[in-house]
Amino acid sequence: MVQENMMSFLKSSKASQMSCDEVAQFLDTDLRSGLSSVDVDSRRVVHGWNEFEIAEEEPLWKKYLGQFKDPLILLLLASAFVSICMRQFDDAVSITVAIIIVVTVAFVQEYRSEKSLEALQQLVPPKCHCVRNGRLETFLARHLVPGDIVHLSIGDRVPADIRLSEAVDLAIDESSFTGETQPANKTSVTIGNNKSNGITHRKNTAFMGTLVRCGNGKGIVIGIGENSEFGDIFKMMQAEEAPKTPLQKSMDTLGKQLSFYSFCIIGVIMLLGWVQGRHLLDMFTIGVSLAVAAIPEGLPIVVTVTLAIGVMRMATRKAIVKKLPIVETLGCVNVICSDKTGTLTKNEMTVTQISTADGLHAEVSGVGYNENGDVIYNNETVRDNTHPSITKVIEVGCVCNNAEINTGSLRGQPTEGAMLAVALKMNIPNIRNQYIRKQEWPFNPDTKMMAVLCETKSDRKEDVYFVKGALEKLLQRCTQYYYRGAPLPLTAAQEQNFLYEASRMGVAGLRVLAMACGSSMNELMYVGMVGIIDPPRPGVRESIRTLIASGVSIKMVTGDAEETAAAIGSRLGLHAVGGHTLSGDQIDQMDIAQLQRVINLVTVFYRATPRHKHKIVKALQNNGSIVGMTGDGVNDAVALRSADIGIAMGKGGTDVCKEAADMILVDDEFCTIMSAIEEGKGIFYNIKNFVRFQLSTSIAALSLIALSTMMQLPNPLNAMQILWINIIMDGPPAQSLGVEPVDKDVIRQPPRRLKDPIITRRLLINVVISAVIIVAGTLWVFWREMSDNKITPRDTTMTFTCFVFFDMFNALSSRSQSKSVFTIGLFSNKMFLLAVGGSIIGQLLVIYFPPLQAVFQTEALYLTDFLFLTALTSSVFVVMETKKLIERTIEKRKSLVRESKYYEDMDMV
Repeated sequence: MVQENMMSFLKSSKASQMSCDEVAQFLDTDLRSGLSSVDVDSRRVVHGWNEFEIAEEEPLWKKYLGQFKDPLILLLLASAFVSICMRQFDDAVSITVAIIIVVTVAFVQEYRSEKSLEALQQLVPPKCHCVRNGRLETFLARHLVPGDIVHLSIGDRVPADIRLSEAVDLAIDESSFTGETQPANKTSVTIGNNKSNGITHRKNTAFMGTLVRCGNGKGIVIGIGENSEFGDIFKMMQAEEAPKTPLQKSMDTLGKQLSFYSFCIIGVIMLLGWVQGRHLLDMFTIGVSLAVAAIPEGLPIVVTVTLAIGVMRMATRKAIVKKLPIVETLGCVNVICSDKTGTLTKNEMTVTQISTADGLHAEVSGVGYNENGDVIYNNETVRDNTHPSITKVIEVGCVCNNAEINTGSLRGQPTEGAMLAVALKMNIPNIRNQYIRKQEWPFNPDTKMMAVLCETKSDRKEDVYFVKGALEKLLQRCTQYYYRGAPLPLTAAQEQNFLYEASRMGVAGLRVLAMACGSSMNELMYVGMVGIIDPPRPGVRESIRTLIASGVSIKMVTGDAEETAAAIGSRLGLHAVGGHTLSGDQIDQMDIAQLQRVINLVTVFYRATPRHKHKIVKALQNNGSIVGMTGDGVNDAVALRSADIGIAMGKGGTDVCKEAADMILVDDEFCTIMSAIEEGKGIFYNIKNFVRFQLSTSIAALSLIALSTMMQLPNPLNAMQILWINIIMDGPPAQSLGVEPVDKDVIRQPPRRLKDPIITRRLLINVVISAVIIVAGTLWVFWREMSDNKITPRDTTMTFTCFVFFDMFNALSSRSQSKSVFTIGLFSNKMFLLAVGGSIIGQLLVIYFPPLQAVFQTEALYLTDFLFLTALTSSVFVVMETKKLIERTIEKRKSLVRESKYYEDMDMV
């Protein structure tokens, strides 16, 4: 049995409920001498190294070829092949170049493949202090095996999951792992089976990757690598696949639709030709040519370029987007699950209130471990010893304190750093130098107090006890309270007043820390208390209000207790009194289906672990939500990866968190998400504008050629002219629509639903109207010029130029689906102006430059011709702008009717 156990490992949940001797016996190790070299070698054969096994990375050439799996790319490849078979080499070359550009840009942008698993490995510390063969040795942490005896000291990263056998004032920062702001005080005492045994309750276990803040200890390695609690996160991340983005799904759907329409066109044209008795092979050539022309090879380029520009815009707004489609996904996000610590809050404990024993209530401003801020009482600034009662509270908090602040950096526990920061604000930074410390009693979870015995440096050397801790525990040892510089007897009524004040602070979400001092530990004098909070980040409340107003639901997920979580939620404006909260234990008791039914009502999740956060994201996604998850700690990594978009904090975020995320906020500002959502919505509208323009032009070109064929008319355009139109259709004028500046009103629009297609009924109507005007106008010009029933270069030049000018006005109208061009700004899109200007210059060269005249079979036109064509082709712009005006007027009237009906109903109530 022992032989089997020595080859086993222990989960921390089980080890925490066993005594140290039982753990040592189970793992067949000696607490004093550790393992022998022989034991280590035999265990390594079974357990391997203390590291994470990363799957072999896919070769670059495979990743590059993987880009060709996109349906639209496959369709374009097929089109290029057909073009070669039909000897249409110009089309084949242009399509192939388009494919290479699209695939290469996408490959380069996504070259930085997921680094989450490697980042996890980096968190395993390189060295550790371990007892082997009876000697304390220092070596690489990867050499550890279950049963090793490891020593921990301040500043160490814990190298594996360890069941502590000794803990001397040991406090470990587990904030990146559990979400708790306060360092966890550790003990070697066995946890009973009757107590809750969540991660945060395993006080006798040190977890891999966490940081020793103060004290020292030693213990038995119970789990290494993937068999640690850290390893559970690793395995969850390995199993989690990032979901497809909404834009990718829309592009897949559009590619399939275009394929279907292309084959329909081929079939219809061939059928009509066969009915008319035309040669079958000729009709097949015409049908395939039309189908190839119908495929907008510029669409993937515009999508890629538009997204790339969105990425660059976001970079200027302090947000780094790791993959192109992620920017657009933000426009679809309708739920944001946010970690509290370090995301909504600053992860810096700050004193905000001081309540003295004699009834003074002071407010403290400023955040961070510095002197920025003031202590205000009754509209007066408290400095030095202007208010002795307040100074006394801070004096006790600073003397009974092991932390240090150096130029804004804290060394020690955040709560103690918060007390030192108040002393800096009151200009009493050296107040503890008035005493010499003789003895210390570290904070104990049972007594809930920390005490120090000091001697004054004055001539009258007196011993004074300074104590801080939980109010109810302190009052049990107090016989007096400090009242205007003198002690008064502590009565039961006065005790109740102090407890009531502490309760008031607690309901407000403050952590209460009480202070006392005296000549004896059992005859202390109560001096007052402070309220400490992890403050919300600046601008977070305003951002949350705007997001909720635009239809985005915000849910806070934290490891804090319910009272603290609810209070912070209320401060941020995302949780109302009486609102729904849900604990990690309650989530454990629910299956996904049960969680789905209640999750939309919940705004605050408390006592949540990585598994809970992952389950929350999955439940929301099953309800059809597009989920964004923000976070900064290791505990957020799995949920970040499984969410539709993971958002990490750049400054305070761990490497694991950053690599698991899709977007990183460089300045850690939650409000940057606002800008990202605005950009995401704007990008989708720009892509729709491009699709509208391109489809209307494609349908117009197809209809023009198809109608001429069916009516047995001569072809109004030759091959080179069609190629030139195709360049305009897919080139700079079309692509400049993708870089249209984001409309500021877009943030007020609700999130785009995942099932909303790019080609909507409204867009299709606009496409058809534009195409009908272009075809009718161009055919009329062709018929008018061909009045002598002979095709001349002038006839085709007029028809060709008419179609190009129609394209330019159509592009101008396509800049917005609802707003007038004059409202958004005729000159606001400089790229569009350059593209249209360049196209017009190119058209003039085709008409007037002799070498190009020969290639395109054109001839010079008169000024009156241009005036006539401009007047005619502007009709598509005038009609579409008029249509938008009518739609806006109707919508405005509907809005007024809704408002008047609302007020009528209110009057009736």
